[in-house]
Amino acid sequence: MNKTVFITGATSGIGKSCAIAFAKKSFRIIVNGRRENLLSGLSESLKKDFGVEVLSLPFDVREKENVFDAIHNLPAEWENIDILINSAGLALGKDHFDEAHLHDWETMIDTNVNGLLYVSKAVLPQMIKNNSGHIINIGSVAGDFVYENGNIYCATKSAVDAISKSMRIDLLPHHIKVTNIKPGAVETEFSLVRFKGDTEKASATYEGFQPLTGDDIAEIAVYCAMLPANVCINDLTVTPVAQANGVYFHKTV
Repeated sequence: MNKTVFITGATSGIGKSCAIAFAKKSFRIIVNGRRENLLSGLSESLKKDFGVEVLSLPFDVREKENVFDAIHNLPAEWENIDILINSAGLALGKDHFDEAHLHDWETMIDTNVNGLLYVSKAVLPQMIKNNSGHIINIGSVAGDFVYENGNIYCATKSAVDAISKSMRIDLLPHHIKVTNIKPGAVETEFSLVRFKGDTEKASATYEGFQPLTGDDIAEIAVYCAMLPANVCINDLTVTPVAQANGVYFHKTV
C-alpha cells in the first residue's frame, strides 16, 4: 500500500504545492484547510490528475476540539499516517511592536504554534503505535533572524524551530523523524494575507529579485520524505539566490 501524507494548510501556497507534489509520487493524500470549497476542488483535481486516493478534512487548526475530533475519528483505512506536513501558518500585519494589533498576534500564535501542536499531538499516537513516521514542519528563516516589524511572526517561527528540536529528541525511541524546513521569501498568498489584501504592498515584497515558489518548497519536502528510513534531514534552510538570510537581500530596484 502507498504511504499516506497528511498536509495542513493545503488550500493554498506551500501546502497546496505539497499536495500536488506528493500526489505526483502516488502518495495517498489527506488534505486539510479552512476553506472547504477550495479543499473540495483540490481533492477532486488530485484524484482526476494523478489517480490517487484523497481524503478531505476541513477544519481550522486553531480549534483544538475540532482537530482532535477529526483526526481521532478518521476512517479505519486512513488511520495510518506516515508523514505529517504542518504547513498551516500565516503572518498578519507588519507593524512596530507598540503599534501592532493584539488580534493579529493571537491569530499568528494560535495558527503557527498552537495549531501545529494540536495536529501533531493528535497524529502522534498512531505513529508511535507503528514505531515509525515523519513530521515535517514548515518553519521560516524568520525563526533565526528577527527583523524590524516582524516581532510576533518571528517569535512563532522561532517557536517552531524549538518545538521541532524538542520533538526530534523526545520521539527518538519511536523512530519518528522530524524535519524543520525554513524557507526564505516564497511568493504565495503570504504577503497578501500579511498586508490584509493590499495588493500593492504584497507585490512590492517580491520586486527586484526572483523569489522561491510553493513548488520549490514542495519538492524539498518530497525529497526529505523519500530518503532512506535511516536518514533524517533535521533542519533545512532554503532561500532565493538573492537572499542571504532573514534580513539581507540583493534587489535590482
